[in-house]
Amino acid sequence: MPERLRVFAGDCRVTERGDRSRTHRGRVVVLIKPDDTTLVHDADGYQPVAWLTRPDSVVVEGDGDGFSITARDGARRLRVVAEEATAGRALPVTEAGLPVGTCPDDGGVLVRSRGDVACLDCESRWGLPAGASVTDGVCDDCGLPKIRIERGEPFHLCLDPTCDPMEDAVSDRFDRVWGCPDCEGDLTVQSAPGRVYLACENRPACETTFSIPSGVVVDECDCGLPVFETAAGRGCLDGSCEREGHAASG
Repeated sequence: MPERLRVFAGDCRVTERGDRSRTHRGRVVVLIKPDDTTLVHDADGYQPVAWLTRPDSVVVEGDGDGFSITARDGARRLRVVAEEATAGRALPVTEAGLPVGTCPDDGGVLVRSRGDVACLDCESRWGLPAGASVTDGVCDDCGLPKIRIERGEPFHLCLDPTCDPMEDAVSDRFDRVWGCPDCEGDLTVQSAPGRVYLACENRPACETTFSIPSGVVVDECDCGLPVFETAAGRGCLDGSCEREGHAASG
């Protein structure tokens, strides 16, 4: 279920105690966010009159005609006492993000926010690999949106990594394509949570590994490893390669 935003309004006395003490009086709106951050807004501008971010505790008391709110964080205290209450209720609230599709489980809106895709109704959440974008495509198996990622070449995969694992797609294309520069072994595709990388098949005797960046292979370096085009520019897979600037063209 969505989290709750508590909203109160009225003719209030607002008192702050901490580094400095001061008291306000006016018709204000008090917002208590799901993380207990308490904000007191008046009619002037966008900045709160008073606030306490993620306090240790928030206590709300009321008798129908009025309310009091006390937020504490260590030695700091924010107290709001309504001389006359005009509103007090809890409202469902979710994060806001870019709409990217529909949840196949409950029909809720899927939004991209803070590097994840989340359903606004059931609150299911899927992490996005670095550099991934959500496309208009839909997975034939589960109905979730497809994402586009670049790991050597573009791949179009299901948002759910258990449905369409990134490591499987990259492995099918690039497993043992390149040789290890430090021994005669092949570089195999390996995975860790949220990432794929290349490791020598002769590990642990050979400890050579390379992260596969978010980009596409555009050339071959004189050392035999691929040259990637990324958002930062072109470069050999081996960032320490002294021949990085001598990749063959064409």
